[in-house]
Amino acid sequence: MTGAAGQLGADLCRLLEARLAEPDSPVRAWAGLGRAELDITDPARVRAVLRDQARPAKIQGGLVVINTAAWTDVDGAETDEPGAYTANATGPAHLAAACAEVDATLVHLSTDYVFDGRATKPYETGDETGPACAYGRTKLAGEGAVRALLPASSYVVRTAWVYGRTGGNFVKTISRLARERGAVSVVVDQTGSPTWSADLAAGLLDLVASSAPPGVYHCTNTGETTWYGFARQIMAEIGLDPATVSATTTDSFPRPAARPAYSVLSTRSWTDAGLTPLRPWGEALHAAFTLAGDDLRG
Repeated sequence: MTGAAGQLGADLCRLLEARLAEPDSPVRAWAGLGRAELDITDPARVRAVLRDQARPAKIQGGLVVINTAAWTDVDGAETDEPGAYTANATGPAHLAAACAEVDATLVHLSTDYVFDGRATKPYETGDETGPACAYGRTKLAGEGAVRALLPASSYVVRTAWVYGRTGGNFVKTISRLARERGAVSVVVDQTGSPTWSADLAAGLLDLVASSAPPGVYHCTNTGETTWYGFARQIMAEIGLDPATVSATTTDSFPRPAARPAYSVLSTRSWTDAGLTPLRPWGEALHAAFTLAGDDLRG
């Protein structure tokens, strides 16, 4: 697994370690690699690491690579699109090419930002893409490279609005601002599906263990809300009054990169493959605070 130090990568490490200890677990061994161990933008290093990992994996049933490494600074990509492209498109291409050489499976994480955000119903995997910012363009290019180079054994998994105990995210920001200011203003005109990284990690491992055909999938916690609605629920979870959250609009908070107004991803591809959808986002948020509340409060 790449990107082990990141939000999703850290939860995958915790889950893989737990699964390894289970009787009759399909997980025989695992390795979580950060950028120091595996810089996916270095093709020679990628080939060398995957060859080393593939040798023992052949005995254990085959190598699966889950790529969570990415440039995730959405606004920063507007001023350095070539840098974001290197991480989000060239790097995944190196992984896909190396996986093809050693007969490995690749699971590559992508994003709702590949769509233009103007839909009024959840996006299906086959809907027309049209990213409105540099970050989305680079992630879409990464998707294309992975599927083109490794069509028979690659999965592209789009997700959205991810939060977890590691790194910075919306949940931690709202928790901190609530303590510092007592009230916050949050946009009400952007809609999506908040996704707990621990649930997403479990979904990815379920995908790997399934007989789902290679292709593009959507995986988020189910249901939808606005950032405003999400913030109000966070307030309730930390024991503060949701009424202290006021609604504002995207125009009131201009950012370098355009944000999708609507980025709900349909789970039809997931369920059609026989996979169990992730629980509703509100249930996941409550579970996240129950299990990792201190970390999420920042």
